[in-house]
Amino acid sequence: MPDTTPSHGAALAAYALAARALPLLAAPVLRRRLKRGKEDPARWREKLGEPTASRPRGTLVWLHAVGLGEVLALRGLIAAMARQQPGLSFLVTSTARSSAQVMAANLPPDTQHQFLPLDAPQYIARFLDHWRPDLSIWSEQDLWPNAICASHARAIPLALVNARITAASFERRKRGRALYRAILSRMSLICAQETGTASRLSALGARDVRVTGSLKAAAPPLGHDVAALVALQAACAGRRVWLAASTHPGDETEAIAAQSTLIAADPARLLVLVPRDGHRAPEIAQALRARSLPFAQRSTGALPSARDAVYLADTYGELGLFYRLADTALIGGGFDAIGGHNPWEAAALNTAILFGPDTHNFAADYTRLTKASAALCTPPGSLAAALTDPRLPDMAAAAHGIWQQARGALDPLAGDLLALGKHAP
Repeated sequence: MPDTTPSHGAALAAYALAARALPLLAAPVLRRRLKRGKEDPARWREKLGEPTASRPRGTLVWLHAVGLGEVLALRGLIAAMARQQPGLSFLVTSTARSSAQVMAANLPPDTQHQFLPLDAPQYIARFLDHWRPDLSIWSEQDLWPNAICASHARAIPLALVNARITAASFERRKRGRALYRAILSRMSLICAQETGTASRLSALGARDVRVTGSLKAAAPPLGHDVAALVALQAACAGRRVWLAASTHPGDETEAIAAQSTLIAADPARLLVLVPRDGHRAPEIAQALRARSLPFAQRSTGALPSARDAVYLADTYGELGLFYRLADTALIGGGFDAIGGHNPWEAAALNTAILFGPDTHNFAADYTRLTKASAALCTPPGSLAAALTDPRLPDMAAAAHGIWQQARGALDPLAGDLLALGKHAP
């Protein structure tokens, strides 16, 4: 039942009043973002609640996550729910353009993607009128008050899964505790990744929070283009390939230095470098030239030649291809105060995992992997040595085994979520 104490009602009323002003600004702001390439030209009006796809027949489960990694993590849960209740359809929403681009190549069966409308009452009403979801599942920490309250008012069961709130985020959010309490009270099921998040959610007003681990650990392998993999394998025949995935400048500094060391001993070594933001390719290309490392650039259509030391993969949605090509990966985000990126995509594809020292956004994941000797931390300057560690194949196998265990652990959560829809009024 919703929390109806005056402070919570006042917080919601204040938010709803402010949200009513959104339509005055939404279209102009979105058009400016469109000009800067930050919105999809064919789909930006989805953020105004205007659908670009039809609602499928039958029961529809709506899942929301904010960005690329969070959206991809939902695939395992979707697969588990579909196994338990065949005939379901799924709608995944997100806000970031990159998440839509990558999800398009990794959509599970019977699943569509749309951008979540901005949280103005009229946009949300338009969205709900069209899609009429039977169950609404929110992931991690992207909670939109009007969307949640409007869904609850329509008797759509709500759940929060894969929740994660850091200590720093909690300090910011607790100032809006009344609003969070009102939102969380409308959730029929709340599941956190770890005990710290569970405690923080309880402090924000959540009740009966469960700890169920990270969905990212159980996501299916990333998809890939079979013909593209065959072409790359032919181009790289006889070479030892390693990957630097989802990189930022600090990661690239470490990877480029390591590759310079490796090719001095073994010229057949090849680094596939996949920046988190492909638009940074010119900056990375300049750094490669400064180290006299010949490279090919994927966005030009080139394949790596025998003389190339680096393959600059400045495209989106192809990590599944490169994890299959490489035997070892440096997971980016560990050298730039980013907090790390998802290691489980590598684990799912039997790729050995190396990472930098800053992984606070994935602390539980990397702790689990390192305790099982399934991943290796590489402080600055140690990456080249780590890439020749004889334990790498065993690490890859251990990480893959943990991933397989995590996939099976999703079934109870999927069953509990499906039960919410069956018990809806």
